Formats: sequence, structure tokens, C-alpha cells
Amino acid sequence: MQHDNSHDAGRPSGDAVPVEALPTSPSKAAAVVADGRRNIFDLDRTSLEDFFEQELGEKRFRAHQVMKWIHHRHVTEFTDMTDLGKVLRAKLEERAVIHAPQVLFDKASTDGTHKWLLGMDAKNAIETVYIPDKGRGTLCVSSQVGCALNCQFCSTATQGFNRNLSTAEIIGQVWVAARHLGNVPHQQRRLTNVVMMGMGEPLANFDNVVRAMSIMRDDLGYGLANKRVTLSTAGMVPMIDRLGEESDVSLAVSLHAANDELRTELVPLNRKYPIAELMDACVRYALRKRGTSVTFEYTLMKGVNDQPEHARELVRLMREFDRRVQMKDAAKVNLIPFNPFPGTRFERPDDVAIRAFQKQLNNAGMIAPVRRTRGDDIDAACGQLKGQVTDRTRRQAAFREQLRKTGLHTTGPGAGDAAA
Repeated sequence: MQHDNSHDAGRPSGDAVPVEALPTSPSKAAAVVADGRRNIFDLDRTSLEDFFEQELGEKRFRAHQVMKWIHHRHVTEFTDMTDLGKVLRAKLEERAVIHAPQVLFDKASTDGTHKWLLGMDAKNAIETVYIPDKGRGTLCVSSQVGCALNCQFCSTATQGFNRNLSTAEIIGQVWVAARHLGNVPHQQRRLTNVVMMGMGEPLANFDNVVRAMSIMRDDLGYGLANKRVTLSTAGMVPMIDRLGEESDVSLAVSLHAANDELRTELVPLNRKYPIAELMDACVRYALRKRGTSVTFEYTLMKGVNDQPEHARELVRLMREFDRRVQMKDAAKVNLIPFNPFPGTRFERPDDVAIRAFQKQLNNAGMIAPVRRTRGDDIDAACGQLKGQVTDRTRRQAAFREQLRKTGLHTTGPGAGDAAA
């Protein structure tokens, strides 16, 4: 049902940007537009209160009024904020701006899923997807332009990597969707869940992602319950620990294999943080958040990780996690049938194999729903997000050459995924 950056995550290989080289602190320039004004979308409640008090010489509560105008009423012009005085509005016009991502196109699926291609700058665009379901509406949000990690079964990985998104560019995705849906927090709620499972590895862009998630959970922002904001990671172990210390959101881990040899092939980050270290970090996270579970994403690929022995390995790993956390169902597994994309060597298992794998887990007493594929007619299903990436690696060019050799041609960045 939801999207998943499990296909966007892994360790770089070859010409990819090393994980260690990725900035995990916010870019100061990202919060300031070309003319020197602050982009209000970059500021959470505390930062905005400080801006009003220290830079504008105004009362801190004015920040609360502005947040409501932006996130509840979708207003981006200070002149339209009628409960602010003229002098304050003039100050804001001079010192600040509310700059949302540009909608390059939006596309609806026959199943109600909706995808937006959002321009981040002159050369780069990312994808954001809304998935409606019974009693809930989930927004899948991107954290980077492309992804520096190189998971073998991920469409985003073929696009390479350009840069981290700013807080404004992350929360701007939520704002665009909320405005389109007519979402009003606490009243007409169409957005009930946000998953950081779009393009990119969220923990490689830690500060910007955490600040954006703070706005999502703030009553003056989108008012989402902590457990309804989920961050998915390929397993950046030190940052999982930091997340446990600094934020209170649900954790999803892109696992895809329960033994190191196979997981390293699928998610190369496993070379740096093998399964034992990853599970240790997940145990620490769960123990900090008593009573909450950790979700393990497992993309089923035909003949690769969908055999009975793979299910047995997964059961053993999950049971050990429950034992260490001392809680039944501390581990939940999301089974995700692989969603093909042009040029991939992986295939989706047939329904019989998927159900057999699930039954093995269920018979062992595990919670293991199969995620229903949504939005595949608009290339918005799990692992299919691409966008348009000015690649700083050489991975995009290599993938295009591979497609050319196999007779599958593309015409531009994201062709077939984002250029429709």
C-alpha cells in the first residue's frame, strides 16, 4: 500500500557517492532564497519563534499564527494573513518568503493513488505520492534528489544522486499534497500518515528530515500522531541511534534478506553495517520507545529471497528480536511483492509463492501483511519512484547504456516514470 525507500537504500558501489561523504547537517543556504530572505517552510515552531523574536523583534506567538496560515489554510502570501498587522506583514515581505516546490505535473491512478513531480531547482525534480485507503491517507515523501545508495532492485538507484533536500523541500511536498486534497488538520483530515519512503535515504539527510518531521507532528503544522510518521532506512546504524535520541517516530528498516551474504548483494550498505549490528540498533531503538514495534520491509523477488529457507531465516531473526525487546510482535514484517521497472533483472514472484511465504511467517506467529501494489499504472508503486536527477555519480549513464544494449531506450531523466 505504501511506498518504500527500501528500494532506494543500500551501500554505494563503484562510482556512487560514499555514504560517509553525504552531509547529515542542514545547508545554511537552503533556508535562504536568492534575495537573502528566509524561506518559512524551512523553520519548525522553535526556529520560527526565534526568527520572529530575534530577527523581527516581534512576539513569539506571531509564529503560531503564521504556521496556521501556511499549514492549515495553505496561504503563502503574507498580505493575505489578515490577523497580522500591516507593519508586521511589511516586515515579513522584506525578510521572508513562503516558497513551495513547483508542481511540474500531477497524475492520478485508477486506484486513487496520486503522484506529483515537483521541481526542486532548475535541473532536479522529485516524486511524491499519495495513497488513499479505507480510513487513512498516506503520503510517501522523498528526502533526497535521487539516492547515493545503490540497492540492486531500486528504480531510484538507477538515477544516481544529486543532493539532499532542504527542510523546506521536504515539508513543501506535504504542503502541496495537503493543498490539493483540501486537508485541514483536526477537521477535514485527508492526510493521516506520512512515510519517509520516497526517493533517497532519510538518515543520510538527518537534520533536515528530523526538522520536517517535527512540523508534520506539530499541532500548528499537520498534527500527525508520532506513530503515524514513519522513517524508513536501509540501516545507517549510528543515525538510527541518533534518531532514537532526537525524535519520536515509527521506524521501518529495509531488510530484504535475513542472511548477510544475500543482503549485501541486494543492499550493499550491509557491508558497512551487517545484520547483527543493524538488529542491535533496532533493539536499542525499540527499548527507547517502549511498547512500539519496528517494521521490517521485505521485498519478495522471484528465486532470490522468496524460498522456504529464506522464510525460516526471517522467522528466526524476528523471534530473536522479540525476545531481546521482551515484547510479543515487537517485530512486524511488511512483505512487498517486487514492482518491475525497465531494465531490471529481478521479477515479481507469482501469487502462490507470495502467499506460501506469508503463510510460513503467519504459522510461526508473526504479523506479516502483504502490501498491495498501488499506483503501478502511473509508475508510483514501491521502488518505482524516479523523478529527474542531474546525476553527480555515473550511475545514470551506466544504466542508460545497459538499457541501450538490451534494446530498451529512454529519452530523458525519469523517462517512463516521470515524463508522461
